[in-house]
Amino acid sequence: MQFSKLALFAFVSAVLGQQNVLSVQDYADFQISDGVAGNALAEVAAKFPVEEFRANLAGVSADDLAILKAARQTAENAETDAGGFNEAIEAAGGKNTEEGARLQVGKIKNKVLKLELFSLLLEIEQAQGQDRTEDIADKQKKLANNIKIDEDAAGDASQSVDFQGDSAP
Repeated sequence: MQFSKLALFAFVSAVLGQQNVLSVQDYADFQISDGVAGNALAEVAAKFPVEEFRANLAGVSADDLAILKAARQTAENAETDAGGFNEAIEAAGGKNTEEGARLQVGKIKNKVLKLELFSLLLEIEQAQGQDRTEDIADKQKKLANNIKIDEDAAGDASQSVDFQGDSAP
């Protein structure tokens, strides 16, 4: 009988008492791109228990890790895939139009979501035995840049896209 790494890790997590915190959600439920700019990082923390995970990185369950990975990938897809921000901004006539500007602010907020989840994932993997030092530094640099862009645009209207996706592993 052959077990997948995820199944084996889930079993070990259950034995060690790791609790699942997350449940699968549609992108529309975990996206943060509506509203206004300025607090994207806090909005991510309101959707995902980032600080709870960071308090015990090695103890994050395999199920939660898989959901975080899927959510991060969906956030990235919402930026680049058909129906995502890049396509919507182009269809709106670019980021210098009124609608395009709102979408661009939403895209930056989405990047904060994607990069915060990516950083968290790498930190979890590092705590669970994989060397992710260089990747963590790279993602945190990109995250800091996008947080600054979001904060510099504080109060500007932000618009999401109607992207179909979810956090199912």
